[in-house]
This record gives sequence, structure tokens and C-alpha cells, in this order.
Amino acid sequence: MLVKVDTASDEPLFAQLAASIRADAAAGRLRSGDRLPSARDVAAALGVNLHTVLRAYQDLRDEGLVDMRRGRGAVVTDAAAGLAALQDDISALVARARSLRLSPETLAALVKENARDR
Repeated sequence: MLVKVDTASDEPLFAQLAASIRADAAAGRLRSGDRLPSARDVAAALGVNLHTVLRAYQDLRDEGLVDMRRGRGAVVTDAAAGLAALQDDISALVARARSLRLSPETLAALVKENARDR
């Protein structure tokens, strides 16, 4: 697992970290049962505060993507398979939006609005 963060970005580091792990799950690089590196190891490798990594892991836990247990660490749940299955649908949606010349921001706003209506 390769975690990517951009310290120059306006997006908070914990959100970038969670997004990177989410993307790995969606791409199939993380599967159900895989263990994430310890928060301490990730923090040391990235040069960030331990609580930043813990916040990202907690957000992923709240989404159901990660199960956190004392002594076992953070383990990827079956939800990773669902994310991976969505990847083709997402790619098709992005391709369709590009063909309509929609900006990524407009597409994101439409998706958010649609999710709120459900």
C-alpha cells in the first residue's frame, strides 16, 4: 500500500490519507482482511502526527471500510469489494461527463446532490 499526501494541498492531511486508502480499496489493491500498517508506522513514514493517521483510520471505520480492534490494528472489511465493484460504474460516469464537457466540480456537485436526495 502506497499512501499519498500533499502537504501543500488545502485538503486536510487526514482526509488525503483516508482518500488514498479508499482509492486503493476501489482499485482492488486492498482487499477484505488486509491489515493496514499501524498508525504509528504511517505517521513516522509520512512525517505527520499520529493523531492525523488515527483520524483517517477512524473516518474509514465510520464508513465501514475498516474494522479497528485492539491488538489486531486496522483491518479492511468486505466493503472494499463493494468499492472495487463501483470502480467500473464510476469510470463510465466520468467518461460520460467528459463527453458532455462537464467539469469535475460540476460532476461532483451533481453526485453529492443526488446522494442527498436518496
